[in-house]
Amino acid sequence: MVGRPGQVLTPAPADATRRGGQDTRRGDAGRRPSIVEPRPRLRFVLDTVHDNPFRQDVRLIGVVGGAHFVSHFFQLALPPLFPLLRADLDVSWALLGTLVGAFYAASAVTQFSAGFVVDRIGARPVLCGGVALMAAGTLLAGLAPSFGWLYPAVLLTGIGNGVFHPADFAILNANVSARRLGHAYSTHGIGGNLGYALAPVVSFALALGIGWRQALLALGVAGLVALAALWSQRRILTSQRSDPQATAAGGGSVALLRQPTILLCFAFFIVLTMATVGLQTFLPTALNVAFDVPIGWATSAVSTYLLGGTAGILSGGFLAGRFARHDRVATAGLGTAALTVLAIALFAPPQGLLLPLLALVGFALGSTGPSRDLIVRSATPRGAAGRVYGFVYSGLDIGATAGPVLLGTLLDRGAARGAFVLIAALLALSIVTVTQVRRGATY
Repeated sequence: MVGRPGQVLTPAPADATRRGGQDTRRGDAGRRPSIVEPRPRLRFVLDTVHDNPFRQDVRLIGVVGGAHFVSHFFQLALPPLFPLLRADLDVSWALLGTLVGAFYAASAVTQFSAGFVVDRIGARPVLCGGVALMAAGTLLAGLAPSFGWLYPAVLLTGIGNGVFHPADFAILNANVSARRLGHAYSTHGIGGNLGYALAPVVSFALALGIGWRQALLALGVAGLVALAALWSQRRILTSQRSDPQATAAGGGSVALLRQPTILLCFAFFIVLTMATVGLQTFLPTALNVAFDVPIGWATSAVSTYLLGGTAGILSGGFLAGRFARHDRVATAGLGTAALTVLAIALFAPPQGLLLPLLALVGFALGSTGPSRDLIVRSATPRGAAGRVYGFVYSGLDIGATAGPVLLGTLLDRGAARGAFVLIAALLALSIVTVTQVRRGATY
């Protein structure tokens, strides 16, 4: 028996057969049916089963994508100012680095717990609260009289950052038409990338003009303006809430998150982020050490990689809408990226070829994003989007913490080419996890 997306399949009675789309039941004295319906696998009910007008979906996708832009923008509002902070506050680079660690630790803890809150009270207050906390944390950083005051500021900002994935995806899954979800996830990813791209430019330019404290205060006020804009659209920011009785009947949240498909999604994000964040962090250094690429040229490679990723996310929305087997889309993109990175490590291509190859890596990885998010959605039961996405996407923060440490260790030991080999191996391992998710997911 084959189920449609969004359809729950239940076992047929033992004495039932299917003929012409109808069940035929026989009594105890009836003959044994000639056709026995196979026992169906467990399928989850997906939130989106409706088909909205185009303008309605576009409006919601734009609002949620804008919220994701805000979260990524504030992630990189403070780090570009580190040179100015170091000179003004007389602190070491290592101490400044602990601010980043504190931010992502707070985000990881919050991302997991925020999912439960989203499923209990809805995504709207959680999402608006996240924007408010990020704006407040940025304002507090601008008012910090000494370095120590920056820690509560980044913790507050990290807590705000942790709510976006569970809240955003709960809203999208509950409201966007199924046939436009690939484009919704694509827009969501592009919004985040644009936030990453603009934050360093805007933050540093403001700091050079008016000082780093005043720049952070201005950005904090801008965050409050963004909160007001988001609140004006609050009526469309709805999500499915969990049914406490159904949750208890299913063994509770622990049983939900222990499902093999959910754990595999969690592992997938850890492994994938170890590779991608490590690549973003140490790509210039690795190119310089391994292949004697000038540091200026190597630095431009990061921009090329990120631009390729943005183009890939855009195309990934169309791929996710065109192909039902999202695991194959993800496997093709991850495999292309892994082989390209491995080729760079083994064959040391000339400098003129490095940028196109890294753009290809970014494009291939970016194109898997919407399909990746649909794979997670396929493993998510109704009313549990917050918990599942909160748990699964907390793997991003874990991978972002572990990946740079592993690659940095290889670079310290002079194994720069080994760093590229490790990245290729991590991408190959992520293929294994995503194909295993397919076996227990609905498409």
